[in-house]
Amino acid sequence: MNLKEIQNLIKFVAKSGASEVKLEMDDIKITIKTGTEGSSSETAFIQQVPVAPTAAVPQQPGQQQAQEPAVPAKPGEEAPAESDNDKYITIKSPIIGTFYRKPSPDKPSFVEVGSTVSQGDVLCVIEAMKLFNEIESEVSGKIVKVLVDDSSPVEFDQPLFLVDPS
Repeated sequence: MNLKEIQNLIKFVAKSGASEVKLEMDDIKITIKTGTEGSSSETAFIQQVPVAPTAAVPQQPGQQQAQEPAVPAKPGEEAPAESDNDKYITIKSPIIGTFYRKPSPDKPSFVEVGSTVSQGDVLCVIEAMKLFNEIESEVSGKIVKVLVDDSSPVEFDQPLFLVDPS
């Protein structure tokens, strides 16, 4: 599915009056949510499934534009903190998915701010395509900051934790 087809789909959904449409194919998932009646605002979320990375590469720019409203809070938080956090190691997401701090809703979080972790300790899980992937620490140290809220979507290479290796 190319960018032109996605744009036509967004226009079609907006004219149809549907409030939300989800489309899942082998290599792509699309969710289109339209604004309230009388509003012309449209939002499209396009998620590339990691299994087939070649087919939808041109759609990446459209994905960036569609998801920008949810992202500005993150760079604003990170920019002033970068100078203070140079001594810390950033643990980043290796995959796209949904970030969870707990193994299940009734269990305690894997780690909290101030927790000491060793290399190989599980820090969180990221759900991708109904699979829960345990994310392990690459370094030993102390958790200084958790950069993502529980049950939030994360992108590839998005910072998750700051660890003080000393």
